Amino acid sequence: MCGINILYTSKSIDRDGIIKKMNHSISHRGPDNSDFYSDDYISLGHTRLSIVDLSNNGNQPMFSSNERYIIVFNGEIYNFNELKSQLNYDFTTKTDTEVVLASYLKWGKECVNYFNGMFAFAIWDKFKKELFVTRDRLGIKPLYYYYDESTFIFSSEIRSILRTNLVDKKICVQGLNEYLKFQTVNCPNTIIKDIKVLEPASFVFFRDFKLLNKSTYWSPNKKSIDINGYSYDKLKNKVLHELTNSVELRMFSDVDSGAFLSGGVDSSTMVGLMSKLSKRKIKTFNISFDDKEYSESKYARLVSKQFNTDHTEINLKPEDFLNYIPNALNDMDHPSGDGPNSWVVSKFTKEQGVKMVFSGLGGDELFAGYKSFERLKTLNDFKFIQNTPRFFKNIIGKGFNTFGGGLEAAKIESLLKIKKYNFKENYLLTRQSLLDLQLNKILKPIYYNNIVNDRILINDYGFDKSHFLSKVSTAEFETYMSNVLLRDTDQMSMAHGLEVRVPFLDHNFVDLILAINDKNKYPKTTKKLLIDSLQGLLPKEVYDRPKMGFTFPWEKWLKNELFEFSDNLIKSLSRRKYFNQREIENLWVNFCNGSSLVSFSRLWPLIVLEYWLLNNEIDD
Repeated sequence: MCGINILYTSKSIDRDGIIKKMNHSISHRGPDNSDFYSDDYISLGHTRLSIVDLSNNGNQPMFSSNERYIIVFNGEIYNFNELKSQLNYDFTTKTDTEVVLASYLKWGKECVNYFNGMFAFAIWDKFKKELFVTRDRLGIKPLYYYYDESTFIFSSEIRSILRTNLVDKKICVQGLNEYLKFQTVNCPNTIIKDIKVLEPASFVFFRDFKLLNKSTYWSPNKKSIDINGYSYDKLKNKVLHELTNSVELRMFSDVDSGAFLSGGVDSSTMVGLMSKLSKRKIKTFNISFDDKEYSESKYARLVSKQFNTDHTEINLKPEDFLNYIPNALNDMDHPSGDGPNSWVVSKFTKEQGVKMVFSGLGGDELFAGYKSFERLKTLNDFKFIQNTPRFFKNIIGKGFNTFGGGLEAAKIESLLKIKKYNFKENYLLTRQSLLDLQLNKILKPIYYNNIVNDRILINDYGFDKSHFLSKVSTAEFETYMSNVLLRDTDQMSMAHGLEVRVPFLDHNFVDLILAINDKNKYPKTTKKLLIDSLQGLLPKEVYDRPKMGFTFPWEKWLKNELFEFSDNLIKSLSRRKYFNQREIENLWVNFCNGSSLVSFSRLWPLIVLEYWLLNNEIDD
């Protein structure tokens, strides 16, 4: 795991000085080495976190044996040893980076189809003066870019691009609307107007400072998997076999490793399978709270005891978290409604001497672990309600507000306002933080964009009615998982030089689970298919209980220990030109007074946004 920077420009500027500055700004991503390569056309920078082949031979930028190609690579290719046997190449290192380079020499752009891993990398062809840039299938590793008529800049972090001083620090108005609605900005936009995200499963070619080609090389479930004749028992065995393979493939490293253990099903599954595959004790890490309402630590201890792990429990008190908040937000590369959770557990994990950990991220998205899966399926099954005349829908909506009230009732009323059943609109509304009515109030009319949803791409991928839950899963991949969970996991773990591996997101395993029809994974009970497939691996207490999720007691903290911190930032944000000051302050007051329409998840993203804008000197 590392950080990469690329500056490709025809402008007469101090490229060496700029690439050094970019490397310095992401030194936390690669504390073990930093270097760069420059010629008349390009500068390639790299900061290294050594996980495989810890010698200096693995440092980058790395040259091919014929010195024609130069690579900067961030990530891990888990099947690199398997690929070595297919490559006629004189290897001088034990790294996966050199395997990527050799694969490009043999297969060109098609090399990405051979890789099983998480990655973002660039290869420069010195002879053809051609640049190849790509990103992994699920978007686990980030890659941001800026371009104008003569300059292309790529980096693992937005802040690195901003440090070049070649980019105007202007807020993207559409991105601002998206952020307020969904607590993030969806790919390919960011909160900065001229900085974009390279889409997952994409590659691009450049020559003569021009984009030659941009292509997508994978999409969920595009690969045909024939499981139609499988009984439920055979299907369970297949799921367990493939997940075990994914975990085993990711267990290699030349450094100490471990696992995040929240006590939930997904992280417990990772720990259980790792323990079965390893002869050594697995190191596990858990954040606990004195407030039992938010702590799953007793379940983490139960799992640790069952698998005899080397367990570390970090008790977090509100006053501790208050001290950590500024540091966590300082390390946030893109504003997000989530993140500090991952920052804290990453900090303490790294302090235990671990450089790589496993995470259960992706389990909820694949196995219908969120309540939204059930809600969306219900809406789909009863779509005739949304297709009834508006008069009747208005009566139903008002009834919910009259007898129920609160945020859920407001969302139901919004669902009923949709002219006719529309999966995309229904899905986005389930993920919406501030509702359109609230957004229209807090943003000045000139900056309010009511067609944000039109820009967000949610592909159908051809799922039929028997695979509706797979359709929801892919929507999660393209929005919340990619632009919140994976982004936050990367930026907060790499802030501490910690690599996180996510076996649930092996693309072969993803294809398998998406090919399974609804009747085998309908969420009448939480993640039934996964739990059944594990065949008694986990203690019943871990899964036979309400889902909690890895969360902190924000509601209490914002009104007490974090009140002054939050109050100052809310008022600062309200004075920016985009906002109606009174409406933002009213939102904050209503939250503090306990309004059922304003939860902490509506306010915290605003607090984070203003902190990020101030910290990155965005005066727009």
